[in-house]
Amino acid sequence: MNSAPPLTLARLNSMDQTGFATALHFAFELSPWVVERAWDARPFASVEAMHAAMMAVLDAATTADKLALIRAHPELAGKAAIAKQLTAESNAEQASAGLDKLTPDEFARFHELNAAYNARFGFPFIICVRLNDKASILEAMAARLSNDEATEIAEAITQIGLISKLRLLDAVTD
Repeated sequence: MNSAPPLTLARLNSMDQTGFATALHFAFELSPWVVERAWDARPFASVEAMHAAMMAVLDAATTADKLALIRAHPELAGKAAIAKQLTAESNAEQASAGLDKLTPDEFARFHELNAAYNARFGFPFIICVRLNDKASILEAMAARLSNDEATEIAEAITQIGLISKLRLLDAVTD
């Protein structure tokens, strides 16, 4: 049972940088640097303002840092999911879109598109699965294969923004 007090905006605004980053480590997949760098923008008037500061960190980040963040995300319905090695957040998000209950044909299609996408871009396909279902995810995977790398990096960061905002809204109360 989790006995930690709820994450309130007031509590987050009063934390030191280490506490802030530790409390919100889950927001950006295995990439606490995003949260750490946003700490300087405190105090935040709302969860949305806090998230906007984190997205400003991403906007200012180098392409190498953006790629590291993108590459920290698991493939959808990929090896990590099968091996039960996802973060709790990713596991719940993939399950919400039914990616934990794929038919053999659906699994094969995800595997094929993941491989093509990774071969083309060198990073996993990112989409906010909580705002999609299996069909729309597969459609987006196929469509986004025709993007150029810069467009796809930007789209992945946009999707990470949606994922992180939902995670923060779930965890933090104003």
